[in-house]
Amino acid sequence: MVIKVVKGNPTPEELAAALAVVRARAAAAAAAPPSAAPRAPAAWSAPSRVAARRLPRPGPGAWGRTYWPG
Repeated sequence: MVIKVVKGNPTPEELAAALAVVRARAAAAAAAPPSAAPRAPAAWSAPSRVAARRLPRPGPGAWGRTYWPG
């Protein structure tokens, strides 16, 4: 693992603290079971869900019906 300081001049203590965090994250990622892959986003957050419905007509309160048609 190679870490390069691009900007600034950290003290040895600051560099050691940053390196400890990076190593801990890498060790945790390596120890995670393979089934702990990132999950796909929930279906309710998909933009296609909103686009599939008919959009509300312009007028008072139309903005409120954009995501919660009623």
